[in-house]
Amino acid sequence: MMHPLFSGTLLPGPVTLGRKGLLLALLGSCLLTPTQTTAQVRLPKLVSNGMVLQRDTKVNIWGWAKPSEKVALKFNGKTYQATTGADGKWQISLPALKAGGPYQMDITASNRITLKDVLVGDVWLCSGQSNMETPMSRVRDKYPQEVAQANNPRIRQFNVPLTYAFSGPQTDLTGGSWVAADPQSILQFSAVAYFFAKEISAKYQVPVGIIKDAVGGSPAEAWLSAGALKQFPTYEQQGAKYRDSALVAGIKQREGAAVADWYKRLHQTDQGEAPGQTKWSAVGYDASGWASMNVPGYWADQTPLGPVNGVVWFRKEVEVPASMVGKPARLELGTLVDADSTYINGQLVGTTGYQYPPRKYDFAPGVLKAGKNVIVVRLISNGGRGGFTMGKSYQLTSGGQTIDLRGPWQYKLGATMSPTPGTTTFQYQPGGLYNGMIAPVLPYAVKGVLWYQGESNAGHPEDYQSLLSSLITDWRQQMQRPNLPFVYAQLPNFMAVRKEPSESGWAALRDAQRRTLAVPNTGMAVLLDVGEWNDIHPLDKQTVGHRLALAAQSVAYGEKKIVGMGPLYQSMQVNGNKATISFTNTGSGLVAKGGDNLQYFAIAGADKKYVWANAKIEGNKVVVWSDQVPQPVSVRYAWADNPEGTKLYNKEGLPASTFQASVSATAPAQ
Repeated sequence: MMHPLFSGTLLPGPVTLGRKGLLLALLGSCLLTPTQTTAQVRLPKLVSNGMVLQRDTKVNIWGWAKPSEKVALKFNGKTYQATTGADGKWQISLPALKAGGPYQMDITASNRITLKDVLVGDVWLCSGQSNMETPMSRVRDKYPQEVAQANNPRIRQFNVPLTYAFSGPQTDLTGGSWVAADPQSILQFSAVAYFFAKEISAKYQVPVGIIKDAVGGSPAEAWLSAGALKQFPTYEQQGAKYRDSALVAGIKQREGAAVADWYKRLHQTDQGEAPGQTKWSAVGYDASGWASMNVPGYWADQTPLGPVNGVVWFRKEVEVPASMVGKPARLELGTLVDADSTYINGQLVGTTGYQYPPRKYDFAPGVLKAGKNVIVVRLISNGGRGGFTMGKSYQLTSGGQTIDLRGPWQYKLGATMSPTPGTTTFQYQPGGLYNGMIAPVLPYAVKGVLWYQGESNAGHPEDYQSLLSSLITDWRQQMQRPNLPFVYAQLPNFMAVRKEPSESGWAALRDAQRRTLAVPNTGMAVLLDVGEWNDIHPLDKQTVGHRLALAAQSVAYGEKKIVGMGPLYQSMQVNGNKATISFTNTGSGLVAKGGDNLQYFAIAGADKKYVWANAKIEGNKVVVWSDQVPQPVSVRYAWADNPEGTKLYNKEGLPASTFQASVSATAPAQ
């Protein structure tokens, strides 16, 4: 099939030819030479209209054609040539380019492809899991002006479609195109990457291209090549079995059928949708006999239902003043566990299939009416504690007025089910995302990598430093860029605050991320103050983008005077009952933000029983002690899932990283 950018006319897709038409088509095909039918030059998806090419370095342009075919490329007044190899692949290397554009690129062989609106600037490969993937549409309420004013054709994104493969590295992506930022398109941009790109573009006055190459929930091992996985036999064996495509197809069929059957039985047994009776979502349904519970909350905590799975229906009557009627309105229901269908006055206003997306359901005038209105939520719990997430917004808004929906709601059990059957998430299996989504990008020249990932590895943080270090080395080797800048986000604070020192997978993973800074030409953004205890996808993506940009300026742009990171643990000395911690990246000096005493330092003796410690800043060091620990051996800082209220910063406003130190180990200076 012709490449969509080829000049010429494409036939529409399936057509029915009469006998005469078929004869003409056959004659026409006979008149074409073999070269004409088989030698059409084809380009990878990344090399397309609107692309951003990397400045100040060699740039590869590549594609496919007939073996031994000559290919000419004209760009910015110069012409370059190549001949395809036996495998039909060709590649042309452009010399270092200066930032600028837009330009046109012409590629000619037996056919001609013209690429338009090509810019030269900086390109960043932005990868990881959902917090890198999270689009601006998710945070538009927090940043309305950013969305409204996003008329910046110099910032562009290429969204790599989700693709996994176990047969080996793929040669091209399955889709995607370069899109310039405007108030509509920006809604699909990675929020973290957009804020990063905006800052970099403004500082260096160059176009910035974002290759959004992230998959929600993906663990680090999914992004490693087969060669890199050899260092991790358990992961290698885990991924190897999925090379059997018949096995994968069989698993998909069996698991898909089991899940479909679960939902079928759920629907059949849900009393709220039983045939021959008034549906529980209907306006005329009589719910006078329903019990009540407080929202937000979980029914396992508040009701006799306990941790039941299946369907629980919720209902609330609200009085709406006439001044809110006849206008566009929004229903906000925080986040719900797990899936919901939500009705107002019997009309479906929104539905979401899993727990993480915020429920912000906009609906048209005519749904609300003056006086009594009925809100009904059909809530499916798939296998855990179902309910309404605490600490979120639950309200109805219209015409600048708000009705608070917190408080008592009626509820009734619709159906009891066993947990939903488990499924194999193939995109999370080792090597799959590397083959499908990284390998096809590797020839494309980039300035560096932005990485925001780790949540899915927090359950086994002990191997994360090795995984991340191997990933960095792996990608550098594959790109033949041994010093490729690699800048990553450290996990933020998340989950409930604990009163006493405790073990934490999130803290251990943060410390593994900190220790990965031993890999040369890496940088890290500390995010201990941007998380939300009740949301794994915190809304503050601007701070994340800003701190990644600071680290990138130091690591990738050679800004020696920039303080690119917050204080990092360097060494510890013990005298008597006091431990003195030294730091790098102290900038203009250490401060206790807010002027209060430092928090979240914990200290332990040889028994490794940590207690909260006193801590005070002395110059660019912190002295830590506790009367309960006469002979300290170890000190931890911010060692918690959610060390909310950490106060150790440098004067440049960047927070110190989580760390664990002991008298027997000294971290290398960063």
